[in-house]
Amino acid sequence: MSPRYWARWMVEHGAPRWALRLQARRDNPFAKLITTAGALHDPYPQIEEIRRRGRLVHNPYTWATADYELTRAILRDSRFGAFGPDGVDVPGWLRDRLKRAQTPPNPVEPPSMLMIDPPDHTRIRKSVSAAFTPRAIGRLRDRVESVTAELLDALPPNGSADLVGAFAQQVPIAIITEMLGFPHASRDEFLSWGDAASPLLDIGISWRSWRDAYTAMGVMDEYLNEHLATLRRTPGEDILSSLVTAGELNERELKATASLLMGAGFETTVNLIGNGVVQLLSHPEQLAMLRADPNLWAQAVDEILRFDPPVTMTARIALCDTEVGDFRLPEGAVIVMSLAGANRDPKKFEDPNRFDITRANAREHLTFSSGIHTCLGASLARMEGVYALRSLFDNFPDLALAGTPERRPLYTLHGYAHMPARLGRRVTAAV
Repeated sequence: MSPRYWARWMVEHGAPRWALRLQARRDNPFAKLITTAGALHDPYPQIEEIRRRGRLVHNPYTWATADYELTRAILRDSRFGAFGPDGVDVPGWLRDRLKRAQTPPNPVEPPSMLMIDPPDHTRIRKSVSAAFTPRAIGRLRDRVESVTAELLDALPPNGSADLVGAFAQQVPIAIITEMLGFPHASRDEFLSWGDAASPLLDIGISWRSWRDAYTAMGVMDEYLNEHLATLRRTPGEDILSSLVTAGELNERELKATASLLMGAGFETTVNLIGNGVVQLLSHPEQLAMLRADPNLWAQAVDEILRFDPPVTMTARIALCDTEVGDFRLPEGAVIVMSLAGANRDPKKFEDPNRFDITRANAREHLTFSSGIHTCLGASLARMEGVYALRSLFDNFPDLALAGTPERRPLYTLHGYAHMPARLGRRVTAAV
């Protein structure tokens, strides 16, 4: 990569990386949350320190909150806009130079829906929303069930498996690739690209991680060029074919939307399934309740999403001088919101550090965000999570971990890279 790319990394991640490390040494809880290795496994001590210091804590470069009501209010307020690494404030002449190091379309830069505001956000989201309506998701139920059954049948009874690679990844990647019209043979490539690109959601990543991510995005961009050309010649009945046929998005918007739907379509659900396995095995009394009353599974999945969320933080920028709660914020103020912290706010959730699948308001968690950027695929993720977890535990009632699961080295996406397990006997169970 040319020096321009190194300069871009330096502005977007390198300088924030060093600043965060300096602030961590000064006992800044937000900086420690981002830079401390232990926070990868257990972020809650630092989150609770942020909460202890106030509803909205001012740091040298940002504001931080773990407050449920403030987080929800900001996410739903049009005076706040999407913010990502490319939104770092730099002089105009430097921003112009950095734009010359244009990166491939990807989920963490405009025109990705994740990183834009109305009217462009409204236009692009509308173009894909029909594929995620309750009726459309309901039509996918049979396919989710058959994919899950095929994967479970392939697992060896009385054997061992990595539940991430052999199961948790495979359920959502199968569904989202089919929804987007990608061939079965591409699944492993997409998993590899997604794994390389996922650090881009974090703050202050290393040059090596940034370089590897954009290298992967470059390869994916070439793949999308060929795939979209194929769909223009012979469109199918998938989401991307409908976007190509409609002709409402330009080429960069098409590819940014494809990469976002691809990543969001499996990253959240992979972590949901993996986190759910660990939590249920760690709380056998809760698992026993599910076995006694399978009607609790939907509520259990929402409690997993609340208690151990697959996405732990997000950020917004004030688009004007404004007030939120009792706080005045100047235009350009960046607010980092701990979704994991909001999900354990004791003012919202009684005894929030207790994992309780019967929690009446578990579904009010903010894991899927809120407002105009609410996750399009939330219903799909819930359905996949319910069916995958229930089927796994029904088919393998003696399932147990075979060692300590390995966490992914990420802060924003919170899940497992590997999960060795002893499967035990197989039981044929109708779900």
